[in-house]
Amino acid sequence: MKTRLPLVLLAVTAMSVGGTMLFLEVRDHPRAAATVVDHPSPSAAQAPSAATRVVAQGPSAVPTVSIRATRPGFFSWALLDRRSGTLTGSSNLAEASDTMSMVKVWLAADYLTTIDPLPTEKRLRELTRMIVDSDNAVATETYARNGGAVTITRMAAKCGLTESSPRDRWSTTVVSARDVARLGDCIADGTAAGPRWTKWLLTQMRGVRGEGDFGARTIFDEPERSRIAIKNGWFMREEDKLWHMSCLAISETWSLGILVRYPSKLGMDHGQQVCHDVAAAVLKK
Repeated sequence: MKTRLPLVLLAVTAMSVGGTMLFLEVRDHPRAAATVVDHPSPSAAQAPSAATRVVAQGPSAVPTVSIRATRPGFFSWALLDRRSGTLTGSSNLAEASDTMSMVKVWLAADYLTTIDPLPTEKRLRELTRMIVDSDNAVATETYARNGGAVTITRMAAKCGLTESSPRDRWSTTVVSARDVARLGDCIADGTAAGPRWTKWLLTQMRGVRGEGDFGARTIFDEPERSRIAIKNGWFMREEDKLWHMSCLAISETWSLGILVRYPSKLGMDHGQQVCHDVAAAVLKK
């Protein structure tokens, strides 16, 4: 059982956009993170050219990282220290975006703990394909078997997520960067998939391949790279003409969530590079 964080109130400098002050409340929940009050909400079309400053959670946490964003669009990030429970991130770490394929790891965890804890080998191969190769058809079937929107409600409740909520389908699930980081910890510590399936789930995440293999672990050399579990989401949404991207990476000591939105003309490579660059800055590689 993890040590619960005490109630702490911290105030730190906000983004230079608007000069707003952030007030962070750490609640008595193992994953409850800061409640951000009156912080700016940059749109996806804005270029956050000012430094994106760190906000920190925990009794002795001190803002120590600053990332200067020069790329167009929106990004946010959150890093959870899995040993101390300290959460650091961009001042917009509570800003909402969407998961795309990243949520598939939860769909597998929920299915294996709630719906079918003893699946057939055929079904297990399908779930592997959903994570490793990001099979959308399997995700749609699993989402339905899990009960649709209620599976996302269970994710938020089970993992202590505060900005996450369901929408009309699995790929539009709403999350914040700090909820992505919390979800990673929820998976890694066994809460999401339980003692029977946690090791299996992390193994599949370490096996992610093809176009979905990008983000934080690409900044590491072997053998460390292969030990990092990942699941990314990416999609160019016609409704807003923006690429939406989510990047989750988990190591033994940290969980990192990055969310990105930017104009479609920049292509998928742009978002992959943002996830890489943010991870390199945050993890100091």
